[in-house]
Amino acid sequence: MKKVERDEVLDIAQYEKSRPDFRRRVIEMKKDRRVQVGMNVTFVFENHDTVLFQIQEMMRTERIVEENAIRHEIETYNQLLGERDELAATMLIELTDPSRIKEEISRLHGINNGSVTWLQIGETKLPGRFDASQGNEQRTSAVQYVKFHFDPDARDAFLDKGEPLKLVIDHPNYKFSSTIGAPVLDELRRDLL
Repeated sequence: MKKVERDEVLDIAQYEKSRPDFRRRVIEMKKDRRVQVGMNVTFVFENHDTVLFQIQEMMRTERIVEENAIRHEIETYNQLLGERDELAATMLIELTDPSRIKEEISRLHGINNGSVTWLQIGETKLPGRFDASQGNEQRTSAVQYVKFHFDPDARDAFLDKGEPLKLVIDHPNYKFSSTIGAPVLDELRRDLL
């Protein structure tokens, strides 16, 4: 996937002028990049524009203007994008009762493991490779970054043969799967191409 380059990133003043249209476009785009799995987990598949939006928003929020800091943001957020033959997503664990968040998130410990969360094409499982900094043996973050690598056979099955694609979570306390529908499939096929 094409990474964000420095010359694409606007300074804060320029971004403020274009933000309403860009923000509206990315929000609309994310509708076709979002997959709900069960009641509490959503995956948003990232692409160049979603990452560029996050960089611009971080610069705006944090008032980042120094060149080294801008380059650091670009480098950090580009890591969210998949490499060749990979899809990358942000997995959001959405818990709404503030008094129960700590208890509920601890029940989902280990959800960020490829043996628990994967993409499935036919009988082939593509285990999620999660960013290790988003959790450890004591805690699980409500925001997880995950990549799914397609070997040549899986890529062929998905792109050429049109095999269905499912997101599966098989955790002791959270067992759900979701077949990915046409608008999202179209986006993901474009990403892999």
